[in-house]
Amino acid sequence: MPDLILGRDGKVATVRLARPPHNFFDIDLIRDIADALEANDKDPDVIVTLLSAEGRSFCAGADFTAREGSGSSSRSLYGEAERIFGRSKPLIAAINGPAVGGGLGLAVSADFRIASPAARFHCNFAMIGLHPGFALTATLPALIGVQKARHLMMSARRVSGEEAVEIGLADQLSGADTLDIDAMTFAQLVASRAPLALASIRGALPRIDRASARQAMENEAAVQADLYQTADFKEGVRANAERRQPLFEGR
Repeated sequence: MPDLILGRDGKVATVRLARPPHNFFDIDLIRDIADALEANDKDPDVIVTLLSAEGRSFCAGADFTAREGSGSSSRSLYGEAERIFGRSKPLIAAINGPAVGGGLGLAVSADFRIASPAARFHCNFAMIGLHPGFALTATLPALIGVQKARHLMMSARRVSGEEAVEIGLADQLSGADTLDIDAMTFAQLVASRAPLALASIRGALPRIDRASARQAMENEAAVQADLYQTADFKEGVRANAERRQPLFEGR
């Protein structure tokens, strides 16, 4: 797994994205993350997994400058992504910088998020003429409420780490230079609790499980397949690459 750095600190397994500076994902990286989580589920010595990232961004989502996407590629990627939602043990995400588009979906798939002051949570799909993906149409309203999710999806504005904590999008704000330490401290705290109690609590509380995530992503992929063909999507991708405001025409 050259794009992931795997480790262990006591009962905490670590999974670190290693495609700096922005950690764009493809199906291979999502598959590797899911493989690591499933391996941790099978390891009785692992209680918690801590997901973090090298570079400036946590994860800037899929790289649409490399390819403009297709419905079949989205469905294949989401087929691997749903496995992340099928894990049985707690996942904590340390958000060091921008979590954008599908990268936000990856962040929100975790049970907890510890955010750096440099974190930016960005549901940017409407900026590039695309429907939200990575199960965000299910996970984001479940996490912060329907109206706040609608606001973030339709405005496509960036949310700072501080605001993310205020609205429930993140659980804790770290110090400016202590994200890894603070996230590991919290992970060790959770890992020190009784494993069976953790499993029972996680199972009892509402969450987006694998079946719910699969249904959401199937719906998202269908809408995305249509929007991939539009002039607005092509303009959105070009404008994003050229760092300018897009000129959408509704076609």
